[in-house]
Amino acid sequence: MSTTTTSSSSPALPPSDRTRIRRVAENACYDRDTLYAIVDAAYVCHVAFADDKGTHCIPTACWREGDHLYIHGSNGGRLIKLLGKGVQACVTITHIDGLVLARSAFNHSMNYRSAMVYGRFEAVAEEGKAPALDAFMHHIAPGREHHARPGNAKELAATTVMRISLNEAACKVRSGGPNDDEEDMHLSVWAGVLPLVQQHGAPVPDVHNPQPAPDYVQQWSTAHSAP
Repeated sequence: MSTTTTSSSSPALPPSDRTRIRRVAENACYDRDTLYAIVDAAYVCHVAFADDKGTHCIPTACWREGDHLYIHGSNGGRLIKLLGKGVQACVTITHIDGLVLARSAFNHSMNYRSAMVYGRFEAVAEEGKAPALDAFMHHIAPGREHHARPGNAKELAATTVMRISLNEAACKVRSGGPNDDEEDMHLSVWAGVLPLVQQHGAPVPDVHNPQPAPDYVQQWSTAHSAP
């Protein structure tokens, strides 16, 4: 199975005209490590595209292998059919880490990690679908790919796995407290950050489940949550 880890020496992504961040450019990140970390922390991405009926943005499960972001879906689904024709797509992922409360309304902000990817999706070859979906199971819960029944021939035949290169992408990241104007610093208004954290709750077994919980289930609630 492909790994989703990357070396800290990964080169930066040269910004294209589409990915060059101009608004609040100081929050821009083009290095692969930041991009991969944002993608690897996500279970869902949003895929935007246009067809003759208009512009659409569809949420879907995602995972990463190497330099590609992967999705999957039914062969007959609109998203899969349109992407299969090679239309241009834009994929976004956002993690909100906190609400930043400033002394003035217009200086309120959010702490976040976001990524935007441009390009065209390509279908994964038939022989690559099962390994790619194993990687998806691993992303959901490392080790799950060894326990859950893998897709059978009928299920695999009805499913398309697609991937998009991460070579045209950019990230924006904000952290820290409010940036108030000097003239507002005297105001008697509370300022600071309201953190938002994705937490791992205690596993809830199915009512018909007779199996003991494997290690990755037992460790779920103590696993590291997003910052």
